[in-house]
Amino acid sequence: MKRRAYALPMSGSSVTMYTTPICGYCVSAKRLLQAEGIAYSEVDLSQDHELRFKLVEETGWRTVPMIYVEDKFVGGYQELRALQREGGLKHLSQA
Repeated sequence: MKRRAYALPMSGSSVTMYTTPICGYCVSAKRLLQAEGIAYSEVDLSQDHELRFKLVEETGWRTVPMIYVEDKFVGGYQELRALQREGGLKHLSQA
């Protein structure tokens, strides 16, 4: 299957997280980033079904959060946590 490139909204921050308001893993991901002193941008997908569809096509993921680090899709909370444990987020810390 050929994937199309979409111009997804990214921010000036190194981490962009696509979320919905009622999502425990989204809350956990935000807490992890805050504890590490990492700035992030949050995009609420609850009312933007077109963007959510584009993200599903790009990533293959249907669940949130969908987390991008430096414009690269890393996965959800568990993948972000694994990256943090491996030290892969240290360079993003503002603390």
